[in-house]
Amino acid sequence: MKNKIQHGKVLTFTAPAGGAVSGNGYLIGVIFGVAAISADEGQPFELDREGVYTLPKKTGEAWTEGAALYWDAANGVLTVTEGVLPRVAAAAAAVAAAATSGPALILPPA
Repeated sequence: MKNKIQHGKVLTFTAPAGGAVSGNGYLIGVIFGVAAISADEGQPFELDREGVYTLPKKTGEAWTEGAALYWDAANGVLTVTEGVLPRVAAAAAAVAAAATSGPALILPPA
């Protein structure tokens, strides 16, 4: 196929305000992923948009296996609370409510 540019697993974006920190989740437009490298604001960074990552979760919420997870960018956490937040991942395992992080499978953009 002559018109394929790349696989799309890792994409290069411009680091948002405050920069990008390796291992943190970011939502760029409708594309969610985990920063593969750290970068200062305005500099290029790689966003890995496939796989299972341990990511911060909203404390007080339990996750069930396969539960839809939504990105709360204001607090930098995943939550099971539906609403206006974008669905970006699914729980890869059950996680207790007291936990501060959990395994999340990154989903493709809706």
